[in-house]
Amino acid sequence: MLDSLKQVGESIGRGLNRTWENLTEGWHELLSRSNEALTHFARNKDEVNAESSSQLPGFPSWSLLAGEVEETDKEILVRIEVPGMEKEDFQITVDGNILYLSGVKHFEHETHGSAYHVMERAYGAFQRAIPLPRTVNTEEAKAGYKNGVLKIHLPKVNDEQVKNIPVF
Repeated sequence: MLDSLKQVGESIGRGLNRTWENLTEGWHELLSRSNEALTHFARNKDEVNAESSSQLPGFPSWSLLAGEVEETDKEILVRIEVPGMEKEDFQITVDGNILYLSGVKHFEHETHGSAYHVMERAYGAFQRAIPLPRTVNTEEAKAGYKNGVLKIHLPKVNDEQVKNIPVF
């Protein structure tokens, strides 16, 4: 009897160790890959950079705006997952080699007299800064929004325009 209890204890210990290792690995992956995607949602646009709670009590004020920055020969392509928004809710600005994405994600209560048991989505105003690997031509930039993904095409500045000037 004592041996079987010892075996059960060892089995539980191994299971807990595997669970802890998986949890630790998941958190490391989240922090290393998504730390810039963690975005604060404020009550209104004036509070985007302030430490404030979400517009509704009990709702998260932080959420992930997961994205990608891809470079081709001709452009930088930025894709950001922002489901539940309208294209009019975004403002996109490029300043130097930083792309600024800001907007407001509005809460729409579809049912009345209900209670939430899980609330993982954040609402409110947000701003995210995304470093760009190259200088881009903002005059020819284009953006589109489809299926919850904002796609921004940023043509690269032609490298031939960069010229070294010799000093005499």
